Amino acid sequence: MAKKYDLAVAYRIYPGVSKVPPVFSDDKYMLSELCLKSFKESLGSLKVKLWVLLDNCPAKYTELFRKYFDDDCLELIQLPGEGNAATFNLQLHILLGQKYSEYVYFAEDDYLYLPNQLENMVEFIRSDRDVDFVTPYDHLDYYTISLHDHQRTVKAFGNRHWMTAASTCLTFLTTKTTLLDSCAIFNTYVQGNSDAALWLSLTKCKMFDLATCLKYFSKDWIAYHYRLAWHWCWWQLLFGRTYKLWVPIPTSAIHMENQFLSPTIDWNEYLKQEAAKLANELGQQTTSTKI
Repeated sequence: MAKKYDLAVAYRIYPGVSKVPPVFSDDKYMLSELCLKSFKESLGSLKVKLWVLLDNCPAKYTELFRKYFDDDCLELIQLPGEGNAATFNLQLHILLGQKYSEYVYFAEDDYLYLPNQLENMVEFIRSDRDVDFVTPYDHLDYYTISLHDHQRTVKAFGNRHWMTAASTCLTFLTTKTTLLDSCAIFNTYVQGNSDAALWLSLTKCKMFDLATCLKYFSKDWIAYHYRLAWHWCWWQLLFGRTYKLWVPIPTSAIHMENQFLSPTIDWNEYLKQEAAKLANELGQQTTSTKI
C-alpha cells in the first residue's frame, strides 16, 4: 500500500528564463534555487510527495532538489527538452495516476512563495467544499484588465482573505477528484488551448454576458481567449458544472515576472532580502540581483 502524504506535487523546471524576473534575471539556476527554497518553506508541516520534471536540465538541477528534499519523497524525471505543453501533460498524468494524496499541486519553477502559505492553501481547500481550485498568485491583472471585472465572492480563512477569480496560470492546487472530473478541459491546453481560456470554461465568468458576446469577433486580445474557450470547450460551457477558483489576498506567491508582481507587498525590499540571504548562505555576491 502506498505511503500517504498530505500533498502530491508535480514540479516542472527547465534551465531557460522565459520572462523578465525581478531578481537573478541572468542566472536561472540561482532563480530556481531561490524559488525552490521558498517552495520548501511554504510547505510548513506538510508531508509532500514530489515529482520533478527536469526538462533538459543539467545535472546540478537534480542535486538542487536533493539538497532540499529527502530521496524517499522524490521522483526525479529527466526529459530531453519536451516543452511547455508536453510537461504539463505529464504533470496531469502523474497527479491523476498517483495514489499518495487526494490533494494535488501543479508547480512551475518561477514562483516565489511566502512561508507556510502552501500549508495554508491545503487547509483552506480541506475546510470548504465550495473550493475547487486554489491559485497561490494574486495576479496584478485581477485589478487592471476588464477580463477580471466581475462579481466576486470573498471569504476569510487563516491569515488571508480569499476571493473567486475567472482565471489564473498553470500553478494551482486542487483535489484528485476534481482533477479527474475536469481533466478533459485541461487536456485542451495540450492540444492548443490557452490557459486563460481553459479557466474561463471552468469558472464560466462573464462567458454568457451580453457585453462579452458582442465583443466575440473583435480583435481585442481578451476576446481571443473567449473565442478559444468556446472553440475548445463549448460542451463544458453549455453542459458542464461551474467550478470555483480561489485567490489569496494578500498573495501567497508571486510569478517572477517583473511587470506583474502582486499588489500590497513591497516586493523590491522583500526580494532584495531573500536574494541576499540565499547568496550569503551560498557564500556568493548578489551581483545579479537586479531589481
